[in-house]
Amino acid sequence: MSKKRTPSSARWLAEHAADPYVREARRLGYRSRAAFKLKELDERDRLFRPGMTVIDLGAAPGGWSQYARPRLGAAGTLIALDLLPMEPIPGVRFLQGDFREPAVLHALESLVAEGAADLVMSDMAPNISGVDAADQAAAMALAELALDFARARLKPGGTLLVKAFQGEGFEALVADLRAAFGRVQIRKPGASRARSREIYLLARNHAVR
Repeated sequence: MSKKRTPSSARWLAEHAADPYVREARRLGYRSRAAFKLKELDERDRLFRPGMTVIDLGAAPGGWSQYARPRLGAAGTLIALDLLPMEPIPGVRFLQGDFREPAVLHALESLVAEGAADLVMSDMAPNISGVDAADQAAAMALAELALDFARARLKPGGTLLVKAFQGEGFEALVADLRAAFGRVQIRKPGASRARSREIYLLARNHAVR
């Protein structure tokens, strides 16, 4: 016997079905509405150019990689990683595993030499427990791990695009980014749901120390 839907899940399903970004993603064949967040950021900030080496953290189901790969041209490289499986995308090297585990991080690092990446983009988010303080701490920890990876793997002048959540630890993350990059900007794409505390930090001009 199937479980009865709760009122909150029913509301989410109704909202999801009515979401114009969801409908447009289906029409264009994007794997997720998240592709429109990256598209908007790219159109505003010109993130991609042919021949770049790009790392996509928190990639599944593949919306960001799906949008980015054609922008890199035949000479570009895109490596994606996620804890969840992801259906293959031509021209994308995918690793499945937990970015927080040393063995998984080492496997990713083996594919990207130090100072070799042009752009690290992270859409990573923790599994939501419902405990706000714990969820915020977990989200900030993932953002800091993405920053640590970017510090080691980005070229001088490289870029980090990282998801964060407004709340405890956010200002400290911004300060860490400003210490490592020449310019840090806050972005809230139109495809991000208005009620969400989700925000994106765009850090450019990586300064290798």
